[in-house]
Amino acid sequence: MSLYKKQQVKIYNSLSGEKELFQPIHEGKIGMYVCGPTVYSNVHLGNVRTFMSFDVIFRYFLHLGYKTRYVRNITDVGHIVDDVDDGEDKIAKKARLEQLEPMEIVQKYTVDFHTILSNYNFLPPSIEPTATGHIIEQIEIVKDIIANGFGYEVNGSVYFDVVKFNENHYYGKLSGRNIEDMLTNTRDLDGQSDKKNPQDFALWKKAEPEHIMRWPSPWGIGFPGWHLECTAMSTKYLGETFDIHGGGMDLKFPHHECEIAQNEACTGHSPVNFWMHANMLTLNGKKMAKSTGNNILPGEIFSGESPFLSKAFSPNVARFFMLQAHYRSILDFSNEAILAAEKGFNRLMEGLAIIHEIATSTTSSLDIASWKQSCYDAMNDDFNSPILIAQLFEGIRFVNVLNDKRETITSEDLATLKCTLESFIFDVLGIKNEKATTDTSDKLDGVVTMLIVMREEARAIKNWALSDEIRDKLLALGIQLKDGKEGTSFNMH
Repeated sequence: MSLYKKQQVKIYNSLSGEKELFQPIHEGKIGMYVCGPTVYSNVHLGNVRTFMSFDVIFRYFLHLGYKTRYVRNITDVGHIVDDVDDGEDKIAKKARLEQLEPMEIVQKYTVDFHTILSNYNFLPPSIEPTATGHIIEQIEIVKDIIANGFGYEVNGSVYFDVVKFNENHYYGKLSGRNIEDMLTNTRDLDGQSDKKNPQDFALWKKAEPEHIMRWPSPWGIGFPGWHLECTAMSTKYLGETFDIHGGGMDLKFPHHECEIAQNEACTGHSPVNFWMHANMLTLNGKKMAKSTGNNILPGEIFSGESPFLSKAFSPNVARFFMLQAHYRSILDFSNEAILAAEKGFNRLMEGLAIIHEIATSTTSSLDIASWKQSCYDAMNDDFNSPILIAQLFEGIRFVNVLNDKRETITSEDLATLKCTLESFIFDVLGIKNEKATTDTSDKLDGVVTMLIVMREEARAIKNWALSDEIRDKLLALGIQLKDGKEGTSFNMH
């Protein structure tokens, strides 16, 4: 019997604002679509966190035995800066800055995206379609929306008529927005464009002569609107109604709201049963932003080459750190937080290393069956990875008391304990088996800290020669000291 028949999964549905019992449209099969990256720059850590959340969800469905089709797109059409209807094409702008063809930009940053996700041990999606590969499907959807009375053409561009749509539908039901309030707040923009109303959004945009990425259409040479591609690709590969659509919290409005409207304008019904949204990642309590310098790239965690880090961390540790927060919670990244995560990760790895040394008995004094179900209960409760991790640490506690011979276990229960730990750590959480490094790193940290104290004492008595000697000899060993207002820190290369 497949595991999914024994486990009841509840998912927080953004559409209802409640946890609901998940029942796939087709028994034993799941269709899941997640909005992928716009490939005009390096993928940032917040994106990695979002995609990791859905990687774990995908992994858990596979673990339960569901035949899961996971579609995650690549946005390689040059949409407008800030995703509004006017402005400069993101990919074309980057192509001009780097003096490359737009498709060179697309290829460069698609490769970067795949490399980073591979480093973090992501499973590839079942299908990874591109927006440029589905222009025909997008044009056909625009035709249907116009034919159904919800789209209108002006000067070679086509817009979605939000007010007309809202007469018999609810535009704003995902984000909880009211169309009348939206129109009132943006009324001063009326008359500044070809739109009937400022809330109308582009389905197809006329390409000006300088616009590089352009395709023929019934309305002239142009390019598709931002929201259209996901409607086209999700329904092509998953059907007019599918199980799950996911993405970052920032996509709820307008992107996902517009997707719902486009689908309903075409088919008359909502496209998705469960809408899921992952929350944001902050850095030292503040929003990540390149403009303010409060930013760290995913690869910098592995190299340690960031002013926010005291050392380099393995992809495993970085992944484990991110999964210690629920996907709907804000996760704050800091040097202290990932150092703590590294210690926890090493505890897991140490426990797995000694499980093979445990002797069995004819009786068990531990309730392994209940503990195993508690691991499933955590994931069944809206994929609660931090609660699962807490249960895994309880499993490691079992390992330690058994190893110390304070409790007994049968060979059957030991096999269950080992299999459950490995299944959830490796298969569900996506952690690779890695030798723990706690002892060595802790001792080295202690030695370096001791030398920093000695150096500070030397500087206090103005023994600059000794101070410089300590600094230079540590640097020769690949340990760089950083003097700052709050004291001296170090970074290992």
